Amino acid sequence: MSSRFLDRIADLASLAPRLRPAARVPFLEPAFLDLLERCGSVSATTGWQPHHLLLEDPDAPALLPLYLKNHSMGEYVFDWAWADAYQRHGLRYYPKLLTAIPFTPATGPRLLGDGSDRHIDRMVEQVTAEAQRLGVSSWHVLFPTDVLAGQLEERGLMRRRGVQYHWFNSGYRDFDDFLARMTSRRRKSIARERRKVDEQGLEIERLHGAEISADLWTLFYTFYSDTYLKRNGSLGYLNESFFTALSDTLGDRVMLVCARQRGRIVAAGLFFHDDDTLYGRYWGCRDEYDSLHFEVCYYQGIEFAIEKGLQRFDAGAQGEHKLLRGFEPVETCSLHWIAHPSFARAIEDFLNQEAKMVARHLQQAREVLPFKTEG
Repeated sequence: MSSRFLDRIADLASLAPRLRPAARVPFLEPAFLDLLERCGSVSATTGWQPHHLLLEDPDAPALLPLYLKNHSMGEYVFDWAWADAYQRHGLRYYPKLLTAIPFTPATGPRLLGDGSDRHIDRMVEQVTAEAQRLGVSSWHVLFPTDVLAGQLEERGLMRRRGVQYHWFNSGYRDFDDFLARMTSRRRKSIARERRKVDEQGLEIERLHGAEISADLWTLFYTFYSDTYLKRNGSLGYLNESFFTALSDTLGDRVMLVCARQRGRIVAAGLFFHDDDTLYGRYWGCRDEYDSLHFEVCYYQGIEFAIEKGLQRFDAGAQGEHKLLRGFEPVETCSLHWIAHPSFARAIEDFLNQEAKMVARHLQQAREVLPFKTEG
């Protein structure tokens, strides 16, 4: 099986239709990855230099998204301390190789096409050899599926554990059916939050794909960049051209939840979905409104997931406040290959200790879930 590294997704050309991820996960669509590159958010200039691995199996080609990174921004798995330790010992941590969906902490497939053991063997062999050829410090695989994580762990990569909060569909008929599973106190609290949205004269609507106009995408980009500016002092990783091309790229798998006040859009949240899962990604607003964030980013997503029969709602990284709104703690992971033997051992020891803390947090988080006890 031959292989080669690509400087851009567009080089796939005629192979792209044969490289479909399971359940058509939107973030692994070649068109989505290509959009990130075309709009300039992913490039050598931004520190995300494409270096994708193509396995040229004539019967079952496969592609591993891969980037040369000279920083750790936009990853949501934090290794700044590792980079600092390298620097203190007179070593370079950057550049490193990264397999991830840029700016997207969503668990899912990371290999387009065949994920057989034969392909995984070849993938690990080629990436680690390329890492050594380039002289990079490491290779990291962020938010893979459990299956891929296990395959990589068997081949010597180290697993790092993390926590997110996801909503799961237990066959709910509607939002009230979901609330009925909660304690009386939490039902009243959520009802009060939703009522506050109505009392402020806010109306909510969902728009999909072609229903989202170019002007609305421009407005959403303003919300997005203003949010980043307030929180981080920067305009965010994505530019306006990325958002205005989303509808054409992913069609109805893109949704904006918009809040209007007196006919004027004052807030919006961006979602993606596939056949099984809803993904909440970005949010922004003109002004602050009581409980509006919860309505746009959580409750509308739950309603949509129930209506469409989706089984899971991944509302993004962090946010323990999601627990009281029916999101359950789940373990996420990343996999790491470290070239330097001594640092590999030190990082492995750290990961073993961190895993114990993650396990304790998962147990404690489950104990505060708002659902009625059975029996």
